[in-house]
Amino acid sequence: MLNIFVPAAQGLTKVKAGTGDDGPPIPTQAVWVDLLEPTVEEEKLVEASFGIEVPTREEMKEIETSNRLYEDNGALYMTMTVAAQLDTDRPVSMAVTFILAGNRLITNRYMDTKPFQQFIAYAGKHPAACPNAVTILAGLMEAFIERIADVLERVGADLDSVSSNIFARHGNGQPTSRDLRAMIERIGFNGELNSKGRESLVSLGRLLMFVQQSVPGISTEQRDRFHSISRDVLSLSDHASFLGSKVSFLLEATLGLINVEQNNIIKIFSVAAVLFLPPTLIASIYGMNYHLLPDLPGKYSNFFFSIGLMVASMGVTYALFKRKGWL
Repeated sequence: MLNIFVPAAQGLTKVKAGTGDDGPPIPTQAVWVDLLEPTVEEEKLVEASFGIEVPTREEMKEIETSNRLYEDNGALYMTMTVAAQLDTDRPVSMAVTFILAGNRLITNRYMDTKPFQQFIAYAGKHPAACPNAVTILAGLMEAFIERIADVLERVGADLDSVSSNIFARHGNGQPTSRDLRAMIERIGFNGELNSKGRESLVSLGRLLMFVQQSVPGISTEQRDRFHSISRDVLSLSDHASFLGSKVSFLLEATLGLINVEQNNIIKIFSVAAVLFLPPTLIASIYGMNYHLLPDLPGKYSNFFFSIGLMVASMGVTYALFKRKGWL
């Protein structure tokens, strides 16, 4: 999909351009060209219109800085990692390429994300948000920052809830195995969200540094705006590091509770084995033919005596364990 935006009195306005020979060309006043899952024809149209080379999907996945942030034929190529599908149970990371060619911004992406949707809706009503390509780039960066901040806030709130469930005093006993498993799943999911957010922040920080050093003729106002965004990135990175430490702590605490529960189960079997050990010994001694023993008169007296002794030994063992606090 090829989305072309031109500045207008009411804000950023979307126009159409054709990819065929008889289609309308990209307007010269266009300040932003957005390629969303572009076709080969759309890529060729953009390349021919602006004299650039749109990176392929495979090239966008490369992680080397030299392949993500560079200048070629007067155009700045910047690729960053963006967290997407953060409201689902399967968040993903995707690459987005920003190309500054003169006073035009070209974006190439293969998934629609909320920051793009929100910025397009906002810029369509605020003319000050879209006078030139650099300002649009700054607006998109701010949209990404707001999205990541919202996700980190959500992660922090959910981790606080998990922490309360783990360490709260339970009137009905300790959490069950099912509860602990659900907690581990929540902690793991929040850890994944936090990891995606940190990855985006690191990539965004590198992009902002490259922009401030490489964009020619950047105004003082724009530079100050990028500085402000960079400070937001640093503060959010620190908060993401804190959340990462909290995820590790809660995961270790939950695994500790699981170990305690397993030890309690093992203790029950151990106590049961020790509890029945004296009766077993007595039964092995008295489990003989009493009537054949010459020094034991009576046919059943010793049988009932052995049963009573077995029960008494169990009671004594239980009382001893109870007094020692082992039960």
